[in-house]
Amino acid sequence: MTTLTIYFSLFTIAFLAATILPLQSEAVLTGLLALSHQPWWALIAVATIGNTLGSVVNWAMGLTLERFQNHRWFPASPAQLDKAKHYYQRYGRWCLLFAWLPFVGDALTVMAGVLKERLWIFVVIVGAGKLARYLVIATAVVSAQS
Repeated sequence: MTTLTIYFSLFTIAFLAATILPLQSEAVLTGLLALSHQPWWALIAVATIGNTLGSVVNWAMGLTLERFQNHRWFPASPAQLDKAKHYYQRYGRWCLLFAWLPFVGDALTVMAGVLKERLWIFVVIVGAGKLARYLVIATAVVSAQS
């Protein structure tokens, strides 16, 4: 596999994993860290950027989500939407550090869009949380190889 293919594949999987698609960027990163000869920092950077940009898609969807709440197919009731808003407002934007969590993370990033969180703040906080998660994974893989 070429270097470009490795990075493009990791970026794509990380990007899609941050959306509602059930993909695991951690597994791909772990495999690449263990088996490829790419620098660990470059793999982490690509995964973090891809995963953060995927979360930006969720944030953007949240910006227009409420206008669809009266449709039958809408996935949440008005009460559920109000409850989610309450929790986000209660814990604040710092809960976005947990945007990497399965299921919960998607809801957090969408709700940040619904509540019109500023994009630059969103990107910084979400990116920091995702970077921290990938650093923990890389540390575990590298120390297991030693």
